[in-house]
Amino acid sequence: MIDRKILLINARLEASCFKPGQLLPEDSSIPEIAVAGRSNVGKSSLINALLNTKLAKTGQTPGKTRSINFYNVEIKGADKKFRLVDFPGYGYAARSKDERDSWKRLISAYMRERDGLKLVLHLVDFRHGLLNNDRELQEWIRAYDKNIQVVFTKADKIPKGKWRATRESYVRDGLFSYDMPIITSSDKKEGIEALSNFIASFLI
Repeated sequence: MIDRKILLINARLEASCFKPGQLLPEDSSIPEIAVAGRSNVGKSSLINALLNTKLAKTGQTPGKTRSINFYNVEIKGADKKFRLVDFPGYGYAARSKDERDSWKRLISAYMRERDGLKLVLHLVDFRHGLLNNDRELQEWIRAYDKNIQVVFTKADKIPKGKWRATRESYVRDGLFSYDMPIITSSDKKEGIEALSNFIASFLI
């Protein structure tokens, strides 16, 4: 079991990239973990809770984040750094086709031959489970031969006594996840330590 002290995390925004030519080059000494999810899934809130910061901008408008954001993260006590790579949200119908195509080009440019990308955290709204474009994303990530870990968000919207059965029903319906999906609520700080523990265990 990892010592909790190892999970005190320092983080800083390293870059925000809107175009493929702006993407940071790989650093072979620093592994990368990406965070992907539908618009309005609570991605920025979870990143802030995970990193104990307010670096990721939150807002009421779905699809607010349109850049790939690179966060340089240090895990104290482990002498370990990694990049948390925040993808723009997908699936927001109000965005134009050109904007959605731009999303695909930007993410494809990042994913292509990115050996340092070790894991994609796929955030899924716990109230709905995997929707069609969530499943499309999973297939797309697997085509790049990358590990996926499902992280359920907004669990506080469901009574806690139903969490286990709800997760089991989603697993039975079929999904790709490196380990058992992690249930979280950024508002209630539920599951954040478990997610931090998982990331540390995966990297160390």
